[in-house]
Amino acid sequence: MRLTIIGSSGSFPGPAGPASCYLVEADGFRLLLDLGNGALGALQRHADIYSIDAVYLSHLHADHCLDLCSYWVARTFHPDGPKPRIPVYGPTGVADRMARAYGLDPDPGMRETFDFHELTPGTRRIGPFTATLDHVNHPVEAFGIRLEHDGAVLTYSGDTGACGEIVELARDADLFLCEASFHDHREHPKDMHLTGSEAGEQASRANARRLLLTHLVPWNDNERTLAEARSTYNGPIGLAVPGEVHEITAGA
Repeated sequence: MRLTIIGSSGSFPGPAGPASCYLVEADGFRLLLDLGNGALGALQRHADIYSIDAVYLSHLHADHCLDLCSYWVARTFHPDGPKPRIPVYGPTGVADRMARAYGLDPDPGMRETFDFHELTPGTRRIGPFTATLDHVNHPVEAFGIRLEHDGAVLTYSGDTGACGEIVELARDADLFLCEASFHDHREHPKDMHLTGSEAGEQASRANARRLLLTHLVPWNDNERTLAEARSTYNGPIGLAVPGEVHEITAGA
């Protein structure tokens, strides 16, 4: 598997990159994990946007899904005609939520461009990937996802507070792409996001082989977030930087 960081900014786009979006590739298949605001523009530096095979939306907050509206325009009104429908996986009500975001009548909304599938906990196939999903700890319905291909495992937390579900999804993962939105020793809402040290704790409990911190809120000090995570996780660790590419192999 190959992971390209398109955007890793938390809650809103930052000066160095857009909100959450990650391109995962295997066997010629291209899957987007989230498509937050600002991401479609940055995606064009790394891939032909019409080569995307599927989109997964972890939840329906704007910083994870809003650029699906722009992508609908790009696929629907191309000068050569509409592009073929592709699957979009998202929480309950995803099709109507995206139609409302663009001011469309829900029938058909975006359904002529996207083949919407509502997520439930469990395992399914998405292209060449075996995808295992479960609810995570966030104020709206939100999912974490574990992708397996050729023995390699990538887990993406989406947005979550600490919970046993994300630990199990990240169990022995070769790369754990985990949110770290908050700093330690500050007041913050419960059951919403992780601090750096909490992200490290989740990775340690899961025995994840490598930790990559994402959903980095622009007003935070990223080096402090990294230091907090290092205090609770002893494995290889880094920050998700837009434009960086990570090869994921089994046991690496």
